[in-house]
Formats: sequence, structure tokens, C-alpha cells
Amino acid sequence: MNSTSPAASSSASIMFVLSLAIILLSVALAVGLPGNLFVVWSILVKMRKRSVTALLVLHLALADLAVLLTAPFFLSSLAHRTWLFRLFGCLLCHYVCGVSMYASVLLITAMSLDRSLAVARPFWSQKVRTKAVAYRVLGGIWGVSVLLPAPVIVYRNMQRQNDTTLACKMAYPSEGSQAFHLIFETLTGFLLPFLAVVASYSDIGRRLQARRFRRSRRTGRLVVLIILAFAAFWLPYHVVNLAEAGRALAGQGPGSGPTGKRLQLARNVLIALAFLSSSVNPVLYACAGGGLLRSAGVGFVAKMLEGTGSELSSTRRGGTLSHTVKSSRASPEAATTESLTASRETLD
Repeated sequence: MNSTSPAASSSASIMFVLSLAIILLSVALAVGLPGNLFVVWSILVKMRKRSVTALLVLHLALADLAVLLTAPFFLSSLAHRTWLFRLFGCLLCHYVCGVSMYASVLLITAMSLDRSLAVARPFWSQKVRTKAVAYRVLGGIWGVSVLLPAPVIVYRNMQRQNDTTLACKMAYPSEGSQAFHLIFETLTGFLLPFLAVVASYSDIGRRLQARRFRRSRRTGRLVVLIILAFAAFWLPYHVVNLAEAGRALAGQGPGSGPTGKRLQLARNVLIALAFLSSSVNPVLYACAGGGLLRSAGVGFVAKMLEGTGSELSSTRRGGTLSHTVKSSRASPEAATTESLTASRETLD
């Protein structure tokens, strides 16, 4: 009488996973949508002259907003336990998520490399960190982000589970195609960018510590927080990717056997967890700019992202920095301190 049948246990597990995914998606939407809208408003309205860092943060917020706008469609389908928006909605929502994932990861990587360059070679960085260069980098990031998720359109399709349930799922022609796509997504969407982020911030921390820069402990804590947040939201998803790729290489189809079913259930939760990565950045800005939040009020994001004189001067025609370079020649130590201060304030 106290035993539980396998069917009942499986049904309970599915309900728990669906409920958890709905909760995570709801939190991401409730926190991330107003938070990222606030960031976009702060940069577009409150900042008169936008620095290179501010442009990167603006596009990161736009990428996060794009993926969060798909959350209501996934919430509705989870609640009804069937996909309600036909094949076009299936392809569009998942493709937008793919574009946003790549854009977010590549923008975070670009910000990391930009900060590392500003600390390692501050004077040369001042010459190349112009708006013209920034727009070219942003164009390249969005171009790559549009191309890399193309397999979503090729392989995803509608599948009928039973008489009343439709699923928007990947339908690979072979186990080899599945393994290649999952490994490719993990390499390009997580592993390589993550290694670049870790290398960049490790270099920043080492240089700041070597120069005994004031408040380097706070910088170190912020660096660790950014890296841990980046890994915490995306690592579990890509671990499941690699696990399913390994099963595919072993000739086991997706969802086959108890392990395959558990991996598919885990994927539902981890996709919802990944949505939280699109809502965490405004929270990190608020934590990093706590003092500015008290002094500048709703303009604290704009105040925090105000660039150095070198960045602001790059908004002039031609993007030259002659005034800053001349002043840095007169006082190299002061110029280096200014660059390091900018690096500390814009690490997130």
C-alpha cells in the first residue's frame, strides 16, 4: 500500500520539473524585463555622451530583452503542457533564444577583453577604443550571433506526443548530427568565451595587484562574482549538452531509456535557469553601484557607466584622442591611474 508505481513517480517528477521551470521563468521575466528596460532607458536617455563600455552594456541589455520577450510563449506552453504557437512560433522563439545566447556571451567576452586591454596597454587602448571601432565590433558580434544558431531552424520541428500534445523539439537526421550540434554549441556558446573571460579578468586582477592599486580587493570580489554568475547559469545547461552528445555518439537516441528521459527533464529546468542569466546583469549593476544608487538615484547606471575622458573624446569626429594623449604624456602616472579607475568601475 505504501509503494509508488513507476508511472505515478514519473508523473510526479514531470509535474515538479514543469512547476520549477515555470517559477524560474516567471522570476526571470519579473526581474529581468523591468531591469533591462531600466538599463536601456538609463543609457539612451540619461547619458548624453555614451562611452564604448556603455554601448556594450546597452547591446547586452537589448540581447537580454530579446530572449525575455519569448518567455511568455514558453510559460504558456509549459502551463498547457503543449506547444500552442505552430511551427513558425516554434522556430522563431528558439532562434531568438539562440541569437540572444550567442550575443550575450560574445558581448560579455568583448567587455572582458576591452577591460583587459585598458589595463594592460592603457595609452594604446585610448587610441583604438573609438565609437567607430565599437560599432564595427558590435556589427560583427550580431552578425556571428545571427549565423551560429542556424541549426535551430534546420533541425527543430513540431512533434506529436499524443492526441492532445504537441512538442517543439529538435529532430536530428542522425546521432552524429546531434552530437556535432551539441558539442559545437557548447564550444562556441560557452567553453571558448568562458576561457577568454577567465583569462581577461585573471590578467586584470594580476596587474592591479602587482601595481598595488587601491581597493583591488573590491575589484577582485567583483571579478569573481561575474565569472561565477556566468558559469553558474550556463555550465549546467552545457553539461547536459555534452552528456546527450556522448549518448548520441554511443548510438542512443534522444530521450531513450531512463537516463535520456532524465536528461530531457533536466534540460527544461536548465533552459529556464539560463533565462535567469538575462535578468542578473541589472542586479549586478545595482550591487556594484550601491553608493551611486544613494547619491545619483535613478541615474546611477548612467553615472556608473560614464567613461573616462578618453572614451568621451572618442565621440568626436574621427575618434581621435589627441587631448588625452598629450595630457598623459605630461603626467603618465595620472593617466594610468585614470585608466585603472575606469577599469574598476566598468568591470561588470
